[in-house]
This record gives sequence, C-alpha cells and structure tokens, in this order.
Amino acid sequence: MKAVLLGTTAGGGFPQWNCACSLCVRARSGALPSRSQDCLAISGDGADWWLVNASPDIRTQITSCSFLDPGPGARETPLRGALFTDAELDHTLGLLTLRGGKGVTVWAPAPVLRALKDEFDLRTVIDGYAPVAWREAAGSFDLGGLRVTAIPISGKRPKYARSSTVDGDWVVAYRFEDPVSGGVLVYAPCLAAWPDGFDEVVAGADCLLLDGTFHAASEMGSATGSASGQAAMGHLPITASLPELRRFPGVRRLYTHLNNTNPVLDPSSPEAVELHEAGVEVPLDGTVIEL
Repeated sequence: MKAVLLGTTAGGGFPQWNCACSLCVRARSGALPSRSQDCLAISGDGADWWLVNASPDIRTQITSCSFLDPGPGARETPLRGALFTDAELDHTLGLLTLRGGKGVTVWAPAPVLRALKDEFDLRTVIDGYAPVAWREAAGSFDLGGLRVTAIPISGKRPKYARSSTVDGDWVVAYRFEDPVSGGVLVYAPCLAAWPDGFDEVVAGADCLLLDGTFHAASEMGSATGSASGQAAMGHLPITASLPELRRFPGVRRLYTHLNNTNPVLDPSSPEAVELHEAGVEVPLDGTVIEL
C-alpha cells in the first residue's frame, strides 16, 4: 500500500487567500511552507489510484504527484475515483475538475450521496459531462487490492445542508488494509469527538492520519480576533486528541487537515515541539507513506 498526502490543510489552504494572521503572512513571505487543502491519494497495487476527498486544489495536487501522471495512452490515467469522508465543499468540489474523466467511481456515506443530489446538485452537473458511478461507503468493501472499511464518526452536516432532515453517518473515517503486506492505514481528517470504539481502530492500525484542524478550542479567536463558528465546525482540537494519541506509541501518528491559524504549522513553535517530543508528526504536502 502506498499513500501520498496531496494536501494537509483545512478549507482555504495555507496561506488562506483572505487571511492576514501572522502565520499566513509568514507563509506568503516564504518563511513557512505553503500547503494545499486536504486530500489523500492511495493505491494497493501501484497502478490504480484513489483520492480520499477531492479538494478545490486537485488539479495542482495531481500534476505535482508523479504517481498520478497520465499515460501511456493520450487519455489514460491511473486515477479510478474518490472516496468522500463527508459532504463539505472543500472535500467534494474538486470532483468538478475531474469531469472529463471516464470510468470514475465515487464512494461516500449515504447521507453525503443524497446531499450531493438534493442540497447541492453536484451529481447532476458531473453526470452531464461524464457519468460517474456513485457507490455507498458502508461497512467493508474491496478497492483496487485494498480492503476498505468506512467507520462512522459523526452526524455533522455541512452548512449548505443544515436544514436537511436526513439522519445518519454524515462523516466517516476510512480504514485501508493491504491483505498482502498486512499494513493498515486509518484516515480520519474530521473528528468531532473521540468516538466509542475508536481505541480499537487506532490500536489496530500501523499508521493514523488524524484531524489536527485546531490546536486549541480558542485558537481562531486568538489568531483572528473572532471565534465565530469554530465551536460548530466539528473538529476535536489537538489539546484534546493528543492525550488520546499518547496511549498508542506503537502507531505512526500524523496530524492533517490543519487550519491556517494552527500554531503547529510553525515547526519551531512550542506546540509543534510538544508534538515532536510525543512522537506525533505534522507532515508536509507530498509526504509518501508505504505500508
């Protein structure tokens, strides 16, 4: 199994286009590395690749990853489709860029599939260019040499679907297992709380990519002067998840989906140093993981 972190930040990327917080200013100057929005590419055989989420930055992400280069035919590509962890715009809008692809399959939880049809009609738009096979991500299923399990995380709806009456698992994590190597990777970029049973999921993994959106619950207010909306965003802060991660020193643990206000974006910050000392990583875009 091979996975590439195409993007490691929350919606808006880093630096965020409309933000002049101190971290974004430093990123614009080149003092800190820029990052694109959350997206993972994964393959079990090195030939068929799948995206986990499709960010608005997907074109640049694909062209910067040699594993996803087209060929040998003029219109052949190793990209087979995508798996969505949720229905957020910054995790689904990249599908519009893939509208010229053929044979694309999208897996997502049932409420997400419905939202992308009823609340935000992305499905009709995409299908008008090249029909997409839409599949419900529930339980376990096989995908290109990998055994994939969708793990329910929460019922958080995106803003555009707040009035939706659909209940259920709007947000999932994915567990990828390579039956040949035995390697297990868990991808959970959106975690509102530490759910029941998640200890077993982490303990059974070789590598965990976890929601690191905010370092602390008060972070957005401290960085931008306004805490509007942070409490409703559904992201467990690092101050709450790190004590949980400390209980699993044998698992490779990495934070992803970092908001532009998160101090761990600066590797010299006390917050980043604390993670390093705990053996927890803050990987850059382009990081490759092999299991």
